[in-house]
Amino acid sequence: MAILNSSRQKALMRKFAMNIKFLMMFMAVVVIIFTLPKQAKFRYEYGKGRIWNQKDLISPYNFAILKTNAELDVDKESALRSISPIYQLGPQTEQQETDNFKNDFEIKWHNDSLNERQKETYLKLGLNLLATVYKKGVVALNKKFQDSAENYDITVLQNKIATNTNTAALFTKERALNYCDQFLSKQPGIDKSFLISLLQDHIQYNVSYDQPLTRQLESETVEGISQTRGMVQKGELIVAKGSVINQDVFQKLESFKKAFEDNAHVTGDRRMVLLGQFLLVFLVVSLLVIFLFLFRRDIYNDNRLVGLILLVITSMLVTLSWAILFQMPNLYYIPYCIVPIIIRILFDTRLALNIHLLVVLIAGFFVPNSFEFAFYELTAGMVSIYSIKNLIRREQFLISALLILSCYLVSFLGISFIREGSFRAIDWNDFLPFIVSVSLTLLAYPLIYAFEKVFGITSDITLIELTNTNSSILRDLAFNAPGTFQHSLQVANLAETAIYTIGGNALLVRAGALYHDIGKMENPQYFIENQTQGFNPHDKLSYEESARVIIRHVQKGVELARKKNLPEIIVDFIRTHHGNTRVDYFYQSFLKNFPEKIVDENTFRYPGPIPFSKETGVLMLADSVEAASRALKEPNFTSINNLVDKLVNYKLEQGQLKNSNITLKEIETVKSIFKKMLMGIYHVRIDY
Repeated sequence: MAILNSSRQKALMRKFAMNIKFLMMFMAVVVIIFTLPKQAKFRYEYGKGRIWNQKDLISPYNFAILKTNAELDVDKESALRSISPIYQLGPQTEQQETDNFKNDFEIKWHNDSLNERQKETYLKLGLNLLATVYKKGVVALNKKFQDSAENYDITVLQNKIATNTNTAALFTKERALNYCDQFLSKQPGIDKSFLISLLQDHIQYNVSYDQPLTRQLESETVEGISQTRGMVQKGELIVAKGSVINQDVFQKLESFKKAFEDNAHVTGDRRMVLLGQFLLVFLVVSLLVIFLFLFRRDIYNDNRLVGLILLVITSMLVTLSWAILFQMPNLYYIPYCIVPIIIRILFDTRLALNIHLLVVLIAGFFVPNSFEFAFYELTAGMVSIYSIKNLIRREQFLISALLILSCYLVSFLGISFIREGSFRAIDWNDFLPFIVSVSLTLLAYPLIYAFEKVFGITSDITLIELTNTNSSILRDLAFNAPGTFQHSLQVANLAETAIYTIGGNALLVRAGALYHDIGKMENPQYFIENQTQGFNPHDKLSYEESARVIIRHVQKGVELARKKNLPEIIVDFIRTHHGNTRVDYFYQSFLKNFPEKIVDENTFRYPGPIPFSKETGVLMLADSVEAASRALKEPNFTSINNLVDKLVNYKLEQGQLKNSNITLKEIETVKSIFKKMLMGIYHVRIDY
């Protein structure tokens, strides 16, 4: 079996990785195109109150002028007012209650022991009154229709025959009983209380409101309302160049746009639309990849990160496509700013702005009023990025949301003033989608957590959590190795201030500094900062053994960090904070005491690697300087100045910073910061 050499294997891996990258690009383009609306795009941009700067627009065909929503609402209200609620007349009620009345009459007559001679008269009166009441009808009034008066017009259905009437022409239960009472009062020798007590139990509603049928009639009436008012003829001027787009012209343009899209949907070539979408989306994705290749090669070379970025972009555009497909009332409900927030927190500001710009450009082709959309979302996106430039507290998410909402409000007011020319004419309901969008933007927080876990990325949010000294690892460090814990805090302060000044991720270097020496918890007493009462366990060890114990804290720190699931980016600080330098104290002591022996220098040398970023390089310097400063017998301006210069120059001479991407000018700045802070720590006064 043939075995490839290492260089050949690396070449194949690079080729394989490149193929995967292009496959991800192609899949992202296909998914986006598959979900986008497949119709031609109306070429004109316009807005109410704006000046028409295009050439005179002449109608190429006849089309109807659509009514505005306000006009449709007026027509709908008018049509609904013309509809009378439908009531059903139920003849079975009369028959049932008449039979019940006869039965109850017999029982009550017998119980009251009345004169049998008058029985027939009473029964006949009762039955006649019931017949009269039910013939006229007993209706239950509905408060829904009693807008301005107690009675209202209704349509009564009997045997599928409709009759228009008014509830005033019908009985209610109260009116029916009053009628019976008045009628019986005129009858001589009749005990009306006997009949009234029976009648009131048997006068029931026989004209009942038919809600389903009424709603069906209302729905049919509303559907039958004409959506148009008038026509624009072929060759007719729609809007002249230089004229202001008033309400009438605006509605004509809206109608023309609708007619154009309907016509294009029927007669347009979908293959050409698909080709156009492919070219645009492919161009945008290609520009993104080119940007990564030129300015963020580290991301470009990591298909995992490229896949994450393409996933975020694709998800947002697919969400927009679904919103268009399902005809969401307003596309501003979508939280577009969630994209730049996620990219900013997971990567950086420049990439976040670039991606947000590309997403808005693509989305602008499929939303109404593309320029206004782009203005709203680009300004809000920039605010969202700027507001979390340095994420150091969780509440910055809420502050960022408020700033985004304020940006939307200012943009909304400005565009509304241009369009309406009046503050009172602003429809504040149109601002509601922006409030919902900003609220949904807060979903970025759980999404960032999910992306971190799935793609193995460490965000500033995680770094904030790691810098909490109440975490379990740091609590153990403070308890088991208190001197090391205090040393780590001082190193974190030095490195964070230096990185913040020269430019870099201050939060990252602080987190790395706090955890860089956790390996010392295995044998804390072997490190001088943790030793007490003058006992030094190294006195019982050989120089080689002591060096191994000291060096082993790096390996043990890496093992502990991975056991506790610390991010690899933090593990890098543990691995590199000594680089591949020697443990000089034990090395020099060995040479001094055993000059005749041949020494294996690797026994006294850390395994490395050397620092490979600005942050890890600065941490190495801060660690060396802080540890050495504790050994100063008389910390003063001169001794601190000489110590910092000596240690930093030694690291440079040993080539420990050659991969750290840090300039000599930045190193001088770091040295100045270290000197100033150490003098503050040791309360050094400068003589004037």
